[in-house]
Amino acid sequence: MALRRDSPPALPDELIEEIFLRLPPDEPSCLLRASLVSKSWSRAVSGSEFRRRLHELHGTPPVLGVLHDWYDEAIPRFISTTASPFSLAAPDCLSWRALDCRHGRALFLSNLSDTLELLVWEPTTGSQWRIPVPGAFLSDFPSAAFKGYFPDAELEWRTPTAAVFCSADGCDHRDCLGGPFGVVFVFSVSFEEDTDHEEYLTSAGVYSSETGTWGELTLMHDEFGNYTCISSVLVGRSLLYFMSDGGAILEYDLAGHALAVFDTPHSDDYERFNLMLTKDGGLGVSESLHPQLKLWSREESGSTDARWFLTRVIYLDKLLPSAALINPEDSVLVLGFAEGANVIFMITVAGLFTIELHSERVKKVCDKNSFCNLIPVVSFYTPVPPGEHHGPPSSNLGEDRAGRSRK
Repeated sequence: MALRRDSPPALPDELIEEIFLRLPPDEPSCLLRASLVSKSWSRAVSGSEFRRRLHELHGTPPVLGVLHDWYDEAIPRFISTTASPFSLAAPDCLSWRALDCRHGRALFLSNLSDTLELLVWEPTTGSQWRIPVPGAFLSDFPSAAFKGYFPDAELEWRTPTAAVFCSADGCDHRDCLGGPFGVVFVFSVSFEEDTDHEEYLTSAGVYSSETGTWGELTLMHDEFGNYTCISSVLVGRSLLYFMSDGGAILEYDLAGHALAVFDTPHSDDYERFNLMLTKDGGLGVSESLHPQLKLWSREESGSTDARWFLTRVIYLDKLLPSAALINPEDSVLVLGFAEGANVIFMITVAGLFTIELHSERVKKVCDKNSFCNLIPVVSFYTPVPPGEHHGPPSSNLGEDRAGRSRK
């Protein structure tokens, strides 16, 4: 007579969760595979409380990868930086241009001029919301918003950019998914009244997911810039910074709805600067100079004439492989900074590398080097059970990840 073998007792849910919490957070495929074992395991790793405990245990969220705008069928839109294979179904680069990523959300601008809109996407849940750009930027904006300044002028404007942020009061950003968010939209306009005279206006407006509307534009004279080449950084809860292709740094105060502009530490070669945050969360810039990477910090004075201080010099020839430093004057540049993880992305002739600024640990991401801007995705990854997604921040926003309209 054959002996019957009883199944071993199931592990308590609390113990399963404790085990999952100790899986490497920078290897999201581990949790993904675990979630596919059973419904109970899927529930254990998908809840908001589990995400909060991940933050409490590990502190700094990992860099999952980067988004980019370089069109090449051989390069996926989302490039993973994890050791094991991991992918996210990012919006197609033919239809959407990646602009920003922060607080668990990425932001895109449509590439089609006749249907210009913004797309907010939660990489870890797949949820999406579409937002119309401010009416002042559309075809009727000369008469509606700016034509009163120079009624006889010809108008031109640069490609806009935008930034996304969590707008929940007092949020610690440990579980922003599905919550309220805001978007800042920035663009510059030139007014040409004659061949000898030209005036400029830079404009910024804020969208609230809670009201589903744009606020009034904030205008500033005497600055004209294309802010699409470098992603923004957020200092504290209210100061957003953008850098133009001419090296000017634009500050937008979310609390006071004010614009200000100032220069990089020096303007000899502004293309070698990139925005970043200092170790204490203030505004900084990196400067790529062979064989050095210089890190600058701006004093907190609340004034546009505040000074820059050189805070650190990193010697790249001691970190990067020799193959990456061939002809470095033309090809070693910082193309992205990961907020919350203190990691920079450097492009070289040998490919794309990350440098952890705290430890100076270097990791090669890929052999590709045809990029102009990189937008890091920083987040703890927790799988979403099939058929589930987070609710919209507002009842009248865009579409969810299944394409259903939100009525």
